[in-house]
Amino acid sequence: MIDHAHDLGAVREATERLLDAVGKLDNAAVAEPSRLPGWSRGQVLTHLSRNADAIGNVLRGLPMYASSETRDADIADGAPRPLAEQLADLRETADALRAVSAEPADWSRTVTLRNGVTDSAARVPFRRWVEVELHHVDLDIGYGLEDLPAEFVEREIAFLADRFLGNESVPATGLTDLDGRTWSTGGGPPSDLVTVQGPAVELLGWLCGRRDGSALTVAGGPLPTLPPL
Repeated sequence: MIDHAHDLGAVREATERLLDAVGKLDNAAVAEPSRLPGWSRGQVLTHLSRNADAIGNVLRGLPMYASSETRDADIADGAPRPLAEQLADLRETADALRAVSAEPADWSRTVTLRNGVTDSAARVPFRRWVEVELHHVDLDIGYGLEDLPAEFVEREIAFLADRFLGNESVPATGLTDLDGRTWSTGGGPPSDLVTVQGPAVELLGWLCGRRDGSALTVAGGPLPTLPPL
């Protein structure tokens, strides 16, 4: 059972961690490269602000973004802004999203996200939590995958494993972490099962494209190549 109220609280906590960390930067640091190839920290920060707007749109029943071109242009236009403007934008959009989320609503309804993807409204707060946590890591300012909350790591592994489940371009794959928790993903024949084992944070890093999987133990074939997120 998805607890959207719990996840909204997690989003608030993750956003405060992000704001505290970003507040220690300076204008020069904002302009420097992030861990995302081709993206500056300013682009990542602007994306987080515009994503808060977009999540608010989804909860209101509006299109998430006007268009892909508008989304990309907004990120490019906002990226060069100085730190103070970036921080103000992050705070204001987070507050606006919090206000929208507090309005009476049917959280069991189906909503439409980017590229026609649909989901329950109750899972939208978790999707925002993912954005805040992983892009905090992407900023490369001292917050790594190992710093992510344990609950988040477990749930994001399950979310991504489910995302690739049934995808025939990915071999049938069994995932196991060091605590014995298991997940299944991929869509290839069960007879070609690949097993992947390792620390939960390394499984997450591989699934979300932030680690190359070299720290994982693989049997039954090579480490599967995953589609881009």
